[in-house]
Amino acid sequence: MELRGAVVVVTGAGRGIGAATARALAARGAQVVVTGLDEAELSETAASIGAVPIVADVRDPAHAERVLAATTARFGPVDVVVANAGIGHAGTFAEMPPERIDDVIAVNVRGPMLLVRAALPPMLQRRSGALVFISSVAGTLHVPREAVYSASKAAVEGFAETLREELRGSGVTVTTIVPAVVATQFFDDRGEPYRRRFPRPVPAERIATAVARAIERDSPRVVVPPWFKLPLRIHDTMPRLYKALARRFS
Repeated sequence: MELRGAVVVVTGAGRGIGAATARALAARGAQVVVTGLDEAELSETAASIGAVPIVADVRDPAHAERVLAATTARFGPVDVVVANAGIGHAGTFAEMPPERIDDVIAVNVRGPMLLVRAALPPMLQRRSGALVFISSVAGTLHVPREAVYSASKAAVEGFAETLREELRGSGVTVTTIVPAVVATQFFDDRGEPYRRRFPRPVPAERIATAVARAIERDSPRVVVPPWFKLPLRIHDTMPRLYKALARRFS
């Protein structure tokens, strides 16, 4: 897809991967609409690139229709949706508050599904569009002490893969971006900072570049950094070996 002139909606764009992605797409000539929960952060992102901010809480089931309707009314049909908004939680599952379980599922799973559901019918009518989901290696590698987060990203992976097959030949592409560790405030907000020396966190801009290139090239799945494809492959093909290595190297 040609990004110049494309109408793009990016969720969770107040900071981190979302903000970096909004900047990367705007730099390629896209008309970007940024959504998020923090009005001050969102306005700062929007002002820096000439984007339009829409304050929205993805936990609200009505947010998707409202955001898509407002975007379409102002700029015309939406060409690209980047479902980036996400939250994490670190800690033992037995001690995880029930309301936090609801939030993780609502933000990471239901939110992207509702956004895509709102955007998809007009895309199918035009036989053109791109749907991008920001996933995580945790969706495949299933990180202990992040059980619900891992399950939520596994759900995103499963949904995207199934939807991709369903939309084959429709002109609408489906992409998952699968980051490993990214240097954002995500780890502070999940309740436990990132303390491992390896793998080293990559900058959010690297994920943003991957998003832009994936849209332009119709890539179905992009792992960042690419070397992380190896542990993912070991996990899929030799699960016992993967578990032994994971336990050995934490």
